[in-house]
Amino acid sequence: MNARLSILAALLLMAVVIAAVVLLASVFTVDPTEQVIITQFGEPQGDPIQESGLHFKVPFIQQVNRVPRLILPWDGQANEMPTKDKLYIRVDTFGRWRIIDPLEYFRRMRDERSALSRLEDILGSETRNAVAKHDLIEIVRTDRDRKPLKDEMLEEMAEAVSGRIGVLMPIRKGRSAIEGEIQQAAKAKLAEFGIELLDLRFKRINYNPSVVEKIYERMVSERQQIASKFRSEGEGEAARILGDKERDLDKIESEAYREVQTIRGAADAKATEIYARAYAQTPEAAELYEFVKSMETYKAVIGRDATLVLSTDSDLFRYLKRAGGPPLPLAAPQEAAPQEDPASEP
Repeated sequence: MNARLSILAALLLMAVVIAAVVLLASVFTVDPTEQVIITQFGEPQGDPIQESGLHFKVPFIQQVNRVPRLILPWDGQANEMPTKDKLYIRVDTFGRWRIIDPLEYFRRMRDERSALSRLEDILGSETRNAVAKHDLIEIVRTDRDRKPLKDEMLEEMAEAVSGRIGVLMPIRKGRSAIEGEIQQAAKAKLAEFGIELLDLRFKRINYNPSVVEKIYERMVSERQQIASKFRSEGEGEAARILGDKERDLDKIESEAYREVQTIRGAADAKATEIYARAYAQTPEAAELYEFVKSMETYKAVIGRDATLVLSTDSDLFRYLKRAGGPPLPLAAPQEAAPQEDPASEP
């Protein structure tokens, strides 16, 4: 009896365990961030389950496949591609996407890894096509309505050097419009896989390392041309200022010389007038004036070590005789002394 009860208890326990296993295999939960596709032998059964909570399935036969409902990120690889103006650049893009048709997504992709790979192929191809259709300035500039700040002086210099109007070339679309073109072109292709592309942006745009040095050289060359223009204009302005200075100096000096000569002429006339008036006052004043002028003349002519030969008829000898001193002996004539010029030095 006890053995029979033990067997029944074991069978009952086994039945409970089997029922629990079957129940656990047939019950699953759906999170609000996901949706579930039930497959049987690899084929989807019914519509996707999107309501969160507890759900049931056929145990051991049907499988639960979870598909995310969130907005998912895509970060593409940086690829080199040429622009319309034949400049090679490295473009790094990123985007956001979500699954809008879980059944189609599951049939075509199966998992997120395959979806990311397909996104890389489609978005990379569309990005390459869009970049090849536009110049670099179109990809770098944000949009056509943005007005960048410009240095008016630098703009004039660049215009004079390059012959172009303005420093920056006008754009037709801009980076935002090109990103929209890529998104629209890829959106239709991704819809076939049950994927909706929500957004796509350029994360980074760099020059190809092989042409960076050439770009820098061209930038340096342009700045050197502008600097040369500044220097040449500065030198021209300096030459003009120096010329004006020399002209003004010559004008000032000529006016000052004229003023000096006018003043000097007036002073000489005044002095001559004073001398003439003093000379003509009395005979004694005239004689004194003649004596003083003669002494000044001889003082200027006769040096400390000079030797003169004078005749008794000379003015100096006449003044010495009148002073009451002994008469000077006459000097014997010398052959080396010139007879026609008694005031000359030996």
